Amino acid sequence: MKLYLKYFAMHLKCLAQYKASFVLLTIGQFLTAFSAFLGIFFLMNRFHTVKGFTFSEVLLFFAVTLLSFALAECFARGFDTFSSMLGNGEFDRILLRPRNTVFQIIASKIELSRAGRLIQAALTLGIAVGTGEIHWSFAKGLLLVEMILCGAVFFASLFVLGAAICFFTTEGLEILNIFTDGGREFGRYPLSVYGKDMLRFYTFVVPMALFQYYPMLLILDKSQNSLLFFSPVLSLLFLLPVAVVWKLGVRHYRSCGS
Repeated sequence: MKLYLKYFAMHLKCLAQYKASFVLLTIGQFLTAFSAFLGIFFLMNRFHTVKGFTFSEVLLFFAVTLLSFALAECFARGFDTFSSMLGNGEFDRILLRPRNTVFQIIASKIELSRAGRLIQAALTLGIAVGTGEIHWSFAKGLLLVEMILCGAVFFASLFVLGAAICFFTTEGLEILNIFTDGGREFGRYPLSVYGKDMLRFYTFVVPMALFQYYPMLLILDKSQNSLLFFSPVLSLLFLLPVAVVWKLGVRHYRSCGS
């Protein structure tokens, strides 16, 4: 943790050199996320409910997904640009250092300019909590935090999976954006609105529903199944196949030379 904080301080110093660029990027990210908020607002203003979910409830789904994605994008962005590390030989240097490769890649790039999405998601969460009719308790608040943190790890694992595939393809596969950026877009609404087949896919194949949909039913009092409290943790099982693919990729790696 001490070493990571040193990396974090280095990134802060870099941002301090380009303050105007940081501010403009943050504003741009905020406005991009705000346009998504407006889309939900106008849709719900017209139809009032979607599959039985009200405007404030849909905002809660949206806020959880956006917060999770923004956190992953801030602190695991190095994996999203991993193909460039392979192309310029930077991964060779990572292998020579006496530190875990995953840790080094995470610390190599921290995109604090993505804070615009974090701010937008936090504001959306505040609106959803303030305008909704949820009877909050300590357990529900804890579950909400659990959903966001597990969601951030889930999206980060998708970035890791995309990086691991680069070992075999050299270049990143755009199809994985269906599950990263696409997952963020799908997560604007409860995953059940896309039909049973999509809900099953996002439960058993790419388990986004385990932190986005099922535990939210418990918070919204649409289910009394207390086991749903642990469903966000189950989404972390996705890390196991991702770790296997990563290790296979590292073994498959061949240096690009000097």
